[in-house]
Formats: sequence, structure tokens, C-alpha cells
Amino acid sequence: MDLLLRIAGEASGPKLLILGGVHGDEFEPIMAIRRLAEVIDRSRLAGQLVLVPIANAPAFKLQQRCGPDGLDLARTFPGNVQGGETERIAAQLTALISECDFLIDLHTGGRAMTIWPLTGYMLCDDGDLLEVQRRMARAFGLPLTWGTSARLEGRSLSAARDMGKPAIYAEWGGGGGCDPAGVEAYVQGCLNVMIELKMYASPLYVDPMPMVIEDHRYGSGHLQANYPAPLAGFYQSAQPLGRVISEGTLLGSIWSSWNQPVTEVRAAGAGLLIVNRTLPAVSEGDALATILETDGDFTGVSEDMASGDVE
Repeated sequence: MDLLLRIAGEASGPKLLILGGVHGDEFEPIMAIRRLAEVIDRSRLAGQLVLVPIANAPAFKLQQRCGPDGLDLARTFPGNVQGGETERIAAQLTALISECDFLIDLHTGGRAMTIWPLTGYMLCDDGDLLEVQRRMARAFGLPLTWGTSARLEGRSLSAARDMGKPAIYAEWGGGGGCDPAGVEAYVQGCLNVMIELKMYASPLYVDPMPMVIEDHRYGSGHLQANYPAPLAGFYQSAQPLGRVISEGTLLGSIWSSWNQPVTEVRAAGAGLLIVNRTLPAVSEGDALATILETDGDFTGVSEDMASGDVE
């Protein structure tokens, strides 16, 4: 990995691996890891940072989610050293995870989607491991922390789970650009986690009112599995990201031709809209939205969050 960077502190401590660019069209994580490398003061660092800003170079070169072989790196862990290109990259990253003590995997919605700022972790059976992940996710400082099924396979987090390594991921925005606000949130979030883990000496900022949801249901956390497009066409979202919506709410509509009526896509249940498709061109089966079901409990959601206003 040509872009791998190790930063050793002046004091001993754990190793933290931070990944970006697992998908080639997610740019805030790449810039955030570059910025993090610039602001780290080695005299304040205990242990070692292992930084990989562009984990999936073939996909980055294509400016797409996946590389030339069409495999999704985030579904290919632990990989195969004898396999194809993406499988080999997954195997290399798995080896890095094995040598480190903690993992942070940074993502966005890519070109097609935008995602409400959140930090996630797997709800594993190991109580001590789970508690460390909860602490890491909360310390990151984004509005939502989300514990989801530990049975999702192929992820960097599932590789870490199998090794007993505490791991979290983060999602912020998307749309194919590089929002400075997302970059800053990620730099500060990584620093926050390092402080929580006693790896870095600096004041800690944590969002005072995070929304914490833990969902043990199978498939929870799979953002691309919800509201598939029923047909190909031009999709227009009807709701802002972060809005609390009710069952039956119009999420968006698909226009396909002059000879066909507009197809409406409506919410099948109530919850918080945490993923929105922003790329208008859709193929049949493309994910359009994700609603986080919370049984009507939005006590951790501020008025700005409920109105869909994202800073």
C-alpha cells in the first residue's frame, strides 16, 4: 500500500488503524486522514497511528464505488491473497487490522447517496468489546450512534470482530464532492476517539445530545438494502435528509417516460431518514433511502435534526 503512513508517538501505547477510500467515490475520508496526519503532534501521541487514506486505489482511479473487477471492497473481507484485485486488497487490510488494537473506517454516501452523520458499531456478544465500541462511537461526536447486527459479513468491522478488535465506522454526507464540514467533523472525531482511548492529550469534545440506537435485528446496518427502485428512470427525492417521517410519507418519485405515470415511493414505516439518494439517474433495484426505525422514540433528536436541517 503506497499511501500507508505510520505515525509513532513519543510515548508507548496502542495502535489505531484509520481507513478511508474503501470506496473510490468517497472523498471526505481521504482528505480528513491527510489533514489528521498534518495536525497530529507526536509529543502528545501515545502509541501509533496507522493511516490509509485511499484503501481502494483501483476504485479511486475509476472514481467509482468499486474497482475494475466490480467487487465491493466493503463486502469482500477478509479477502484472499490468491484472489482477484479487490480480494487481495481486502487481505492486505485484514492483515493491517490484525496488527492493530483499534479500527476506525470512514465512509460517505459516495456519488449516489447522502447519509446523515453517524457512527456505527457491531453488537457483538463480547460485553467488554462492545462497551469499548460504544465508547469509541459516542466519543466520535456525530449526532447519531448506531449499534447494528453483528452478523453482517464481508466488512472491515466483521474482520475486526473475528479478531476481537474494537472497531467503529462513520458516515457523513456524500454526493461526490468533498465538503469541508465533513472533513472537519472526521478530523475532530478521530481525535476525540484517540483521546477517549488515552492515545492523545487534548481537550475532548463530544456532542452533548447524541441519539443512540441499538438494533439487534438481522440485516440492521445494511444501508443499501432498503427501498430499492421499482424501475429505472429519473428519481427525485421528496424529503430532506434527517427528517422524522411517518408511515406512508412520500419519499420520492421516479419518472421513466412520457407514456408512463410517475411512480411514487412511500415510507413503509416511521422513523428517521438517514440515507437519501441524490443521484437522479436510477436503475431498477438501486437503493433510494434508508429509514431508521426507532418505535417513535426520538428523544435524542434536536429540532434541527427533526426538520432535516444538516449543518
